[in-house]
Amino acid sequence: MGSTSAHPSSPRSGKSNEAISNAAPPPSSSTPATTPTASAAVATEYGSSTVSAKSRHTASTCASSHSQDASTANTGSPSKPKLKPINTRHTAIPPVAAIVKAGCCLQSGAMQVEIQQVSLHVPGRAGAVVHGVSLGLAQGEIGVLMGPSGCGKTSLIRALAGLMPLTQGSIRLGGQEVAGPGTHVPPERRKVGVVFQDYALFPHLSVAQNIAFGIAHWPTPKAQARVADLLEQVQLPGLQARYPHQLSGGQQQRVALARALAPKPDVLLLDEPFSNLDMDLRERLASDVRQVLKQAEVTALFVTHDQLEAFALGDKVGVMREGELLQWDDPYTLYHRPANRFVAQFTGHGVVLGARVDDTPQRAVHTALGVLDDPAVCHWAASREGATQADLLLRADDIVHDDDAAMKARIVRKVFRGSTFLYTLQLASGEQVLAHVPSHHNHQVGEWVGIRPEVHHVVTFEPDPRA
Repeated sequence: MGSTSAHPSSPRSGKSNEAISNAAPPPSSSTPATTPTASAAVATEYGSSTVSAKSRHTASTCASSHSQDASTANTGSPSKPKLKPINTRHTAIPPVAAIVKAGCCLQSGAMQVEIQQVSLHVPGRAGAVVHGVSLGLAQGEIGVLMGPSGCGKTSLIRALAGLMPLTQGSIRLGGQEVAGPGTHVPPERRKVGVVFQDYALFPHLSVAQNIAFGIAHWPTPKAQARVADLLEQVQLPGLQARYPHQLSGGQQQRVALARALAPKPDVLLLDEPFSNLDMDLRERLASDVRQVLKQAEVTALFVTHDQLEAFALGDKVGVMREGELLQWDDPYTLYHRPANRFVAQFTGHGVVLGARVDDTPQRAVHTALGVLDDPAVCHWAASREGATQADLLLRADDIVHDDDAAMKARIVRKVFRGSTFLYTLQLASGEQVLAHVPSHHNHQVGEWVGIRPEVHHVVTFEPDPRA
């Protein structure tokens, strides 16, 4: 068996697949030869080793936030065709300020999680690590916060869990204020579960005992039934007697999730839970975890650096930078209607081209790729008067490879991504664009290829004076 230390374990390095270890603890001599039901198997394992009295006491007093007990806490000039932007979803686009306001302002009483104008400070660090953040999640919604390291994501999670005091603002969970001026509900009374980055499983406890740690005060039959149900939900039936060192990284993560869900928390917080896993496993596990959370109807907030992971998991996704929440929106809007350049760059491949907006009723936008003249999708241009300059965002999926197209571009860089190449293409004007191209179109760097714009979402920003 693993160490008898009271400190939780970290995941085993290098175990990043879902393969189940063939080694399992030998059955006791009293184990029946017949295969027990899931509940009976859990009952056998649950009662086979006694958790210390101290651990049971801790679990009893911290049932809703048990996870904190398990961790400290260039030739020629191509023509410029007139382009017809294709607006497949939005017909009237609000200005950027309205997008930010809509994403960051809340209707009181309508949310399971309400964060209002929260600021956080850390001793010894100048300035706020989180500044004026507001967001909300309805019952059963999954939210994801992403941003570069040090932007305040984890600090906000800690404040929600009650592990970090607020400098300003308030937090409400289920309509009840748990942090604010003169208010600080302790972590164990918030009904918040936490899944940590390192899983924080106890090495000396079996899978069943790890899952049951936060519900040790429940009647034994009820706790056993809950563990059996969670093992089915996280797709680990039959592994209740194994120990953390006998599990793959993905299996350890599932156990950590089940343990956090065991006390039936109102809110679940997950701090980069897939960062120790390989890419393929992360994608599969993210889908599985979303399904489990939706089935349990638990409101959850994730922290991640990974844009694809955020889009796969979240009903709402936010981008943070230097302690500020720049945009909080559904994934589709966040990607196609980014509030500013930083959000645009952080949420996917794209480039910014210089553009000119003419002084006509159509407010046509002139670019190196042609003319965009649909005011319904050129929302920034349509909101200004007079001729002016703008910057146009183009995603890699806005440019289509077409050998028969009149417009040509030179390949200056290519990255193989399996099913596609990501080409960096230089226009005759010298400006560069990106394009996702099926990998059977294997052109060489320096080669000129035909392209045509297929712009479904036109996003423009005020010109950057530093550019």
